[in-house]
Amino acid sequence: MIIVAGYLTVDPTTRQHYLDGCAEVVRLARTAPGCFDFALGADLVEPGRINVYERWATEQHLHDFRGSGPDSEQTAAIIDANVREFTMPDA
Repeated sequence: MIIVAGYLTVDPTTRQHYLDGCAEVVRLARTAPGCFDFALGADLVEPGRINVYERWATEQHLHDFRGSGPDSEQTAAIIDANVREFTMPDA
């Protein structure tokens, strides 16, 4: 299993707009083959932080879904990012 976790930082005044633009991506991810969970959410303490959490069956499933990544508007809105990928042994 692959876990992707971390956070993005955007301008606090545009965070909700950023998240609204990600709603369809979340819906698509959750129905993608190999996706166990996919969530982006506003942090409760830091006003510009967006928490990222994903669980995938395999790295191939993750990369098949990812494609080219965020669109150019989303990429431009990211001030900082700290997102990591972890491989978990099968239980």
